[in-house]
Amino acid sequence: MRASLPAVLLALTSLSAAGPRPCGTKGIAVQVLGSGGPEMQDQRASASYLVWRDGRARVLVDAGGGSALRFGESGATMSQLDAILFSHFHVDHSGDFAALVKSSWFEDRTRPLPVYGPHGNDFMPSTTEFVRDLFGAEHGAYRYLSDLYEPRERGSYKLQPHDVAGGAPRTAAFRGEDLAAYPARVVHGGVPALAWRIEVSSAVIVFSGDTNGEGGLADLASGSDLFVAHNAVPEGATGVERNLHMPPSVIGRIAADARVKHLVLSHRMLRTLGKEDRTRAEIRNHYDGPLEFANDLDCFAVP
Repeated sequence: MRASLPAVLLALTSLSAAGPRPCGTKGIAVQVLGSGGPEMQDQRASASYLVWRDGRARVLVDAGGGSALRFGESGATMSQLDAILFSHFHVDHSGDFAALVKSSWFEDRTRPLPVYGPHGNDFMPSTTEFVRDLFGAEHGAYRYLSDLYEPRERGSYKLQPHDVAGGAPRTAAFRGEDLAAYPARVVHGGVPALAWRIEVSSAVIVFSGDTNGEGGLADLASGSDLFVAHNAVPEGATGVERNLHMPPSVIGRIAADARVKHLVLSHRMLRTLGKEDRTRAEIRNHYDGPLEFANDLDCFAVP
């Protein structure tokens, strides 16, 4: 054990000295902050993605557990973001949102931060409810941070949550100087859920979120340069799993029909990890374009 101790110390020193890992300083790219699902044993952060342009993080999509650490490792700052988009509010897509907001308190952000996500129902909050339940001055779980949310309180900036229906095709929920975000309602069991299409200059990036493939995803993904699809269930899944997620064959059909230029598989759970060969084969029955499996902090350039 004494012989291995120097190697261990060297490894720890290397990790602590590692610098930020942004997606370059030029062009458009997607960085995967979290490539896993809700399981801790997959040793991955849960679902979260950053859209970069010219070395600046512009849009955050979802904020699952562990993604706040990956956000810091990426070199991004909360003051850079133009918007945060949520696909839905399962914990593995939203659990680190409060940690990111707390981090922003130490930065010099001065402009509002819009937050877009789905409407709620009887057992899931809407986006406005979700933000209020965390940061509302009266009953928020983290009401000590209400100055970042409540209009009547002083603060360096304000969170601005918006509920998005996602029913109207190609209607932008958000527009910035050189980007726009388009939602589409998708089916994820009984959970209100959205897929997102982000157009940055001439680049088109689509995030499926969690869905069984029904809803507006196929139309939303049409002609996309990069399609990030969730590989949460293997081929042959049935019952609740299949009602919540799309198997590889459905991913392949959607990618092919939409003429996707580059397909990336994320949200990789224990039930799909180690089955990459079969997943790839099922997708190749329909889609023959570039296909990659995502890992935490991977960057995918968008031509």
